[in-house]
Amino acid sequence: MFKRFTAEEVSAQNQVKASVQRKIRQSIVEEYPGLEPVLDDLLPKKAPLIVAKCQNHLNLVVVNNVPLFFNIRDGPYMPTLRLLHQYPNIMRKLQVDRGAIKFVFSGANIMCPGLTSPGGSLDDEVEVERPVAIMAEGKQHALAIGFTKMSAKDIRAINKGIGVETLHYLNDGLWKEIPLGRFYSNEISLTFINSHKMEKLD
Repeated sequence: MFKRFTAEEVSAQNQVKASVQRKIRQSIVEEYPGLEPVLDDLLPKKAPLIVAKCQNHLNLVVVNNVPLFFNIRDGPYMPTLRLLHQYPNIMRKLQVDRGAIKFVFSGANIMCPGLTSPGGSLDDEVEVERPVAIMAEGKQHALAIGFTKMSAKDIRAINKGIGVETLHYLNDGLWKEIPLGRFYSNEISLTFINSHKMEKLD
């Protein structure tokens, strides 16, 4: 989704009125209860909240020129990876094995065998059509955010086809468009990618 994303894909930016802002905040808290204590810091009530409309029915929730969440049509809001790295436990997690990492970095969807093979990991409470953080074997930080095409139990039982649609991943267009330094430097991305390259050389 964000593989070649640039700011030029934003077709409209609208400052939402207070009632819409409350609805967005409520939806985010319902989806990610762990963010409730810090929501006023992330989405200050007195700061303008912008919804940027992009191609393919994509919406970005923007504060101080920084995209924090996104959704598709009227679907659930999902945090950007930079935000997820700041609050890593707000999403359900699925883990791919080492062999799947390079494919995720290219924007590929997550195939079931990458989650069920040794090194992969499933959370059986994850249902179909839910946002999830994609972790990787041996890595600390999430490398992608996706949307399940099957429940975790079905991924395990069927074990073929696409298990998770990849929406946003390290070093994609959205990652690059977010101003560096707003949350931290680009160090996580570079460390993650370079360490994987070193593993391939070992």
